Amino acid sequence: MKMTTVLLIITTVLTALIAGLFYAYSCSVVLGLGKLSDAEYLKAMQNINREILNPVFFASFMGTAILLPVSTFFLRGEQPAFIFILLATLAYLIGVFGVTVVGNVPMNDQLDQFDISGSTAEAIKKLRDNFENRWNFLNNIRTVFSIISITLTVCACIWHKEL
Repeated sequence: MKMTTVLLIITTVLTALIAGLFYAYSCSVVLGLGKLSDAEYLKAMQNINREILNPVFFASFMGTAILLPVSTFFLRGEQPAFIFILLATLAYLIGVFGVTVVGNVPMNDQLDQFDISGSTAEAIKKLRDNFENRWNFLNNIRTVFSIISITLTVCACIWHKEL
């Protein structure tokens, strides 16, 4: 098996892991969190946002952001696999990585600074109202683009000459 094939397989697995993470979040986690009281919701989101900052998540999230462009480079000239992996890379970097960095992370940082125990019920409700729907909307964007990215990456695998 050639290095390009191994690289493409690893890239596909990492892309699938991220797509699965965002998909699971969209169709289960946010629904469960939505049933919590305002204070419970904010505490849960603070804890989740802190716990996701771990080496396993970073390896898959950042690894995908690195390996998709690397795979694109190595598949250049190999049509149609190159087009599929290029589109997967663009979908991931803009719709997943970009939305996360520009949208979700600043919201998570703002939430992390909020003192729930020292705040009034009104302030807690206001923060949740300003946070939850927008965060979920951005997560749904990430979900759609990660699914697009994994679909295109699988297509690159199918049309890759060595597989």
